[in-house]
Amino acid sequence: MNEINLSLSQAHDLAVRVLIHNGCNSENATSVADTMIAAERDICHSHGLFRLPGYVASLRSGKVNGNAKPRLERLAPSVLRVDGDNGYAPLALKTARDPLAQCATENGIAAMSLINIHHFSALWVEIESLTEKGLCAMAFTAYTPSVAPAGGTKPFYGTNPMAFGWPRANQPPMVFDQATATQARGEVMIAARDGHTLPPGVGIDARGNPTNDPQDVLDGCLLPFGGYKGASIALMIELLVGPLIGERCSFEAEAADNHDGGPPRGGEVLIAIDPRRFGNTEDPYAHAERLFTALLEMDGTRLPGDRRTRNREKTATEGIAIPQSLHDRIQSFL
Repeated sequence: MNEINLSLSQAHDLAVRVLIHNGCNSENATSVADTMIAAERDICHSHGLFRLPGYVASLRSGKVNGNAKPRLERLAPSVLRVDGDNGYAPLALKTARDPLAQCATENGIAAMSLINIHHFSALWVEIESLTEKGLCAMAFTAYTPSVAPAGGTKPFYGTNPMAFGWPRANQPPMVFDQATATQARGEVMIAARDGHTLPPGVGIDARGNPTNDPQDVLDGCLLPFGGYKGASIALMIELLVGPLIGERCSFEAEAADNHDGGPPRGGEVLIAIDPRRFGNTEDPYAHAERLFTALLEMDGTRLPGDRRTRNREKTATEGIAIPQSLHDRIQSFL
């Protein structure tokens, strides 16, 4: 496969230009590009420039407001809400980050709902922005049906990712970001594009049969990780980002979507916690470091997010490589 190399700044500039050319204002375009290139920086290609054609499709179809102006309100002392004005999630998240952190610092814990947004990116970006302020944080969002429920053979849940982060002094935070499916759907799409097979147990075909063929899984559905346990967590996330905040569940998002290839409208829930306000009489951060040290003493272990940290060191100097075919397609949007 032919590839083209770009520096992170070149990739960011390209994404911004494409988004502005196709209907985003500068503020929205920059926020979306920040998130996409953060994924490329961490060598998570399934959430990087690979997503740009979907962003463009939803701008061109008119589904997404490229000039969105998110609006923040406080619903209760520790509950905030951002209405994303039918725009992409990154600007809404940027709008809410500091108010959420301040609310958590004041009260010990705070929650924020994002409604009327289109989320198409990784969750660790918003989590890290809170860990940088000394907070631990959780995030949840849904998508459109692509994962079978326990005992089912048809897509019902979204991949429904969740993320958690814990701050660390003088080193990167501990952050995990994972789908409740066996794999993120974007990873399966890339496997299909590149002609790779999938590990056993990732998904089933349209007839409900196990398959290692990524295209058959895309035509059928993914499976939840851990069987009914992953399916239960997927259901929990549906409730958190749907009924709890008045947004669409995955099956409702699909029914309302125009299927242009871009992200559907949905919601997100963020929870921020100040570890210094929960009663640990010693330093909670130092306590956590003892846990991390004990874990890492075992051969073969690592902390979640360590690979992303190493990848950042690499891409900072070497840049990124994307398929020539994807670069050509992105250039065609200009």
